[in-house]
Amino acid sequence: MRDDIKCGDGVLFYHSNISKPAIVGLARVVRDGYPDFTGLDPGADHFDPRATEAKPIWYMVDVQYLASLPAPIIRHDLAQHPVLAAMGVLKKGNRLSVQPVTREQWQAVLHLAGLKDPLVV
Repeated sequence: MRDDIKCGDGVLFYHSNISKPAIVGLARVVRDGYPDFTGLDPGADHFDPRATEAKPIWYMVDVQYLASLPAPIIRHDLAQHPVLAAMGVLKKGNRLSVQPVTREQWQAVLHLAGLKDPLVV
């Protein structure tokens, strides 16, 4: 998935470590993936001794805030929606921080939030 995330892609901010996990905001990728320099820094919290400059292990992207949702879309509501129920973030045992979202799922979230697509100019 690291190579699939591109500049211009939409991002859904999902708070998972709260009493009612929910999508709470939108962002956009503004820089394609590049090596996470903190993985090379022994003083950083995310230092990984296996990583080298020639073979980095971790990558990151830069994102730009677009909007907070007028109201959170809670996990329960996502799971009940015919399009959103298939989202990877809802699958049991899935703990990845980054999940792909289809165009149809992106549009469904915007519809539930009552927002126009901020990625369409």
